[in-house]
Formats: sequence, C-alpha cells, structure tokens
Amino acid sequence: MSAMQRHNEVPAARLLTRVRQCTICAAHLPLGPRPVLQLHPAARILIAGQAPGRKVHDSGVPFDDASGDRLRHWLGLDRPTFYDARRVAILPMGFCYPGTGSSGDLPPRPECAPTWREPLLALLPARRLTIVIGAYALGYHLPSERSGVTSAVLNWREHWPALAVLPHPSGRNNIWLKRNAWFEAELVPVLRKRVAEVLARE
Repeated sequence: MSAMQRHNEVPAARLLTRVRQCTICAAHLPLGPRPVLQLHPAARILIAGQAPGRKVHDSGVPFDDASGDRLRHWLGLDRPTFYDARRVAILPMGFCYPGTGSSGDLPPRPECAPTWREPLLALLPARRLTIVIGAYALGYHLPSERSGVTSAVLNWREHWPALAVLPHPSGRNNIWLKRNAWFEAELVPVLRKRVAEVLARE
C-alpha cells in the first residue's frame, strides 16, 4: 500500500461511518435506511452500480444475490476476492434499497450521489478500472454518453482500459444477453483478463 493510501485510511473510515449513519432520504425508503457499500483506499477496481435490491438490503452485503453471481462470473472473481475491500470498491449510485415500482426496483434516491459520491471517489487513489453497471451509473460516470447502455457497451473500446460499461447482471436482462450474445463471447473474456491484470499489479 502506498503512503497516500495509508494516509487516506483514517479519513476513509470516518467517512464510511458517516455514510452508514446517513438518514437523508429516510422518509422515502420503504424499509428505512441501510446503506450498503464497500471501500478501502487500496482498491484498484471500482464497481459503480445502481442501488441495492431487497435481498441485499436484508443481508447488508453488496451483490449478495443472483445478479452478484452473474457479475462475479463476468469478472472472473471468486467471492473472497470480490468482497476484499482492499481490491474491489463497490459504490452504487444509491446506497439504500429504494423500494419497488410497477416494473422493478425504483431508481436510486437522487439525494445520495450528490451528497456522498465525490468525497468517496476521492478516497480511491489506486483505482485503475471502473466498471459501470446500468443507466444511472452510466449517466454519472460518462455523462457525454447519451445513447444508452447498449450503445455504450457496444462501443466499449472507446473507454478501455480505464472504464468498462456493462449491462445490469439482473435476470431481467436475459433477453438482452440472448440478443447480444457477442457480449459474453467477446467482451467478457477481455474483461476478465483486464480485471486479473489490474489486481495483479503491485
């Protein structure tokens, strides 16, 4: 770990404590606040997703569901590596379960990212790869990409190797994956190689 990373450990711990005590949008959360995230200044990979689902809210563990199983498969990571905060940071656009609407989970609460995201990202000096999952994370991390997730995934080479855009690994995207079989055949192997390279570097 670099001197900068060691220097950031205490501020990171303090900020994470504040985030986990956050109640800024409590009135809008059907199950109440339970921020779910993972961060350490030594992390080299950032996973930027949408918001926790109901199962993740219950467990308090990010991607602790079928979506997480598929995401880990895409990345070529086992659970111990995926949940090692010194390797992988997980910062969804909203840290709490937002509830369910007529067509699935509601969007991340809009209060979350403006309040917490920039201070948390500033604590990741070792980040070498950002994995952007879904439309809300895409809008934040690539605001110039206005054609949607499918277009951004198709044009993955434009932002490679520092950033990769992925479709959400939810089962709701099974039809998308069938229609875009090239994603798992072509992009996933390259992504796994990049993830392994980033984590192997000292």
